[in-house]
Amino acid sequence: MNDTYHPAQLDYGQTTFFGQVTKTVNCEVGLETVADDPYRFTLCVKAPVPDDLDQAKIIVIKVEGRTLQGTVRHVERRDDDSLKLEVEPD
Repeated sequence: MNDTYHPAQLDYGQTTFFGQVTKTVNCEVGLETVADDPYRFTLCVKAPVPDDLDQAKIIVIKVEGRTLQGTVRHVERRDDDSLKLEVEPD
């Protein structure tokens, strides 16, 4: 797991009964590559994590002057209450 976290802004979308809902949160994140899939990346969100972030379908990350976005393919809640999201870029 990445021990280097950076301040970031996350915009994430959820599909609800009423349509697409977008939320924004500022948090600390780390980015990693996915070993068996060079097109995907892993976003590690340091606790405290918004309760509904694990339900995100799409995500836009603004970190260190870069903007990354994609579709969330896998979510894992960690023992330290952080969240690991595997993202496939758009």
